[in-house]
Amino acid sequence: MHLVYPAVLAALLFCTGLYGVLARRNVILVLMSVELMLNAVNLNLVAFDAWLRDTLHAGQALTLFTIAVAAAEIGIGLAIVLLVHRHRGTSHIDRLRDLADTPGTPDADTTDLQPDTKAEATA
Repeated sequence: MHLVYPAVLAALLFCTGLYGVLARRNVILVLMSVELMLNAVNLNLVAFDAWLRDTLHAGQALTLFTIAVAAAEIGIGLAIVLLVHRHRGTSHIDRLRDLADTPGTPDADTTDLQPDTKAEATA
């Protein structure tokens, strides 16, 4: 088996995933694009492992580790997306500029942050 075919396929998959990360505005689609990029890396690992005829099969072992990390990443990522969607009402990246509560939002507790101006004026 030639190394060129899986390497070209992996490069196409990675470029497709990179385009998805840079162009998409939905968080779910961005997470899917990251998974596509990780699968391209996994394809490269297995292809180079088969090409080098490694007796320890280190590429395949690293691929299994990468799949486990990707599963944990997507589980935590989806949990964060669901919580943000429940709190903010949207999961679009453009509308999620910052995740911290600003003083203008009703959820922020700003009573301790602003000094009492009447007490300072009389003193």
